[in-house]
Amino acid sequence: MIEIDRFVERISNLKLESCFNPYADICEVFDKESAPYIRCENLREILHSLKSARSVDIWVGRDLGYKGGRRTGLALTDENSLNLYASHLKLSSLKKATSGPAVKERTAANIFSILTEVDVPILTWNVFPLHPHESRKPFSNRQHTRSEAQIGFSFLEELCSIFPVGRVVAIGNDAARWTRELAPESLHVRHPSYGGQTEFLAQMRNIYSLSAPVPSQIQLF
Repeated sequence: MIEIDRFVERISNLKLESCFNPYADICEVFDKESAPYIRCENLREILHSLKSARSVDIWVGRDLGYKGGRRTGLALTDENSLNLYASHLKLSSLKKATSGPAVKERTAANIFSILTEVDVPILTWNVFPLHPHESRKPFSNRQHTRSEAQIGFSFLEELCSIFPVGRVVAIGNDAARWTRELAPESLHVRHPSYGGQTEFLAQMRNIYSLSAPVPSQIQLF
């Protein structure tokens, strides 16, 4: 679809100070030479797979983190979750863009403990689609600024115009402030970090009417 290709091209051209764009930038420490291309192709494949869906739920986080989305280019998704996401969307695979062992992220582990049980196609996204970091500290996380969020929000709006959106689920307070502007009826759950794991899992299970796992199934990290 031309609109999806244009979307990927637009996000790959986004350049902002103290922000890593996984669709254009190469991490000299961890990335393969073709990393930006791999991440663009993964995103393009995900979006194309969702285009034929009757309804798509969008889970919205804040921004990419250095252990997760900086490496994968996918919101709320670490390298350990790539195969899980591919299976959820019935894709053959999503490729790893870095060298060395896969890196795990606790937030992603919580996200995919739910996502793998949901039978509705899920698109994970962020208010701000890049990895904001402190100046000269590429492997740090900082919260995006309001001006960065305003730029990033346009991509979320565009996605909602491309796909038949069902639920919009904001994960955390920062995401909720923006999703309410997009869809006043959007749902809001606690972010799983900083002690919020139990509440997050309970809220998501309630939204999707999922039964609680037996203790032997709980192994998030």
